[in-house]
Amino acid sequence: MFWLVLLTVVLGGSGYFGERDTRLVPFLIFVPALVAGRGTVRQTAFAAGWVALVLFGSLFVDPLESPAAGATMVLSAVALGALSVVSAWQRTRRDEEIIRLRSAAATLQRQILRPLPVVTDQLLVDGVYEPVEEDSRVGGDLYEIAVSPYGTRVCIADVQGKGLPAIGTAFAVLGAFREAAHREPTLTAVVDAMENAVIRHNAFAAQTGEPERFVTALVLAVDGEDDIEVVNCGHLPPYLLSRGRSGPLRLRETNVPLGLGPLVSRPRTVERVDFPTDATLLLYTDGVTEARAPSGAFFSLEAHLADWVDAPPHRVAADLLDRLMRHTDGSPSDDIAVLVLRRRVSIGPERATFGETADSAR
Repeated sequence: MFWLVLLTVVLGGSGYFGERDTRLVPFLIFVPALVAGRGTVRQTAFAAGWVALVLFGSLFVDPLESPAAGATMVLSAVALGALSVVSAWQRTRRDEEIIRLRSAAATLQRQILRPLPVVTDQLLVDGVYEPVEEDSRVGGDLYEIAVSPYGTRVCIADVQGKGLPAIGTAFAVLGAFREAAHREPTLTAVVDAMENAVIRHNAFAAQTGEPERFVTALVLAVDGEDDIEVVNCGHLPPYLLSRGRSGPLRLRETNVPLGLGPLVSRPRTVERVDFPTDATLLLYTDGVTEARAPSGAFFSLEAHLADWVDAPPHRVAADLLDRLMRHTDGSPSDDIAVLVLRRRVSIGPERATFGETADSAR
């Protein structure tokens, strides 16, 4: 309303202070069409009514030499205003449909992924998952925790590229992991099954004209031993939070992402790394490390690790999400997936503490 009134004053003043032939009030008839491109139906209708009223008033105060020309100008304003209102209504309906589809895609992602927290014999796992509800920016982040005869197996992955097609690749990887985690005795066999799923999905995508995609993934296996098995397929290294040392988990081998395995001759390797009982393991996707502030500054995850050394998993996840939202001013540009792993102690009061933590997280 402010800009509409200001524009009317400016255009109206051109005729009042200038010559009759220089007045620009008739150009107001195009204003409703401009409002229809961005505004609501109500705003467009207000602009159309305002313009028609202003034009009629200007002709009443200072009529044109030809009454037919004045009538034509008013009728043109009314007709263009009506068309603008119809256009705004169609656009808002289309925008609402797009929003519903984006929300449905994000809801589908949330429903397919396992609710957190998850408590197994070996681990307490909590975390957050925040998909971006915009079709051009939605990613293919995924995670899963599987309780198998060989211990607890955890996967976090990120599909290359954005958009709704990336979700299809994510679901293929997720389904392969869920099946293989219970069936395969070795972690490398689980990763091979995920690799084959990506290759098959890429072959189908090529037939339909979609681009082939690769997937970075981090797959872990936790059993009764003091250390854990890790296969890193080009994913971001996890962080270990402990009183003695907090920083990146040192991995000697980084394998190629899923989908690129046939391009290298070396098979994927698994390594065992220490995971103390009093430590916390933080897994994440690039939606965390590539989150930007309005000024363009990246989020520094490592700068916040010291604050979470003694915090329970649910508090680490919630605080990390809160800091990310503050850093990005509430508008992250990519999906955010975070898993926080803590060993579960089998005896003593600490087990009760972990159980209470899981209940409070729920």
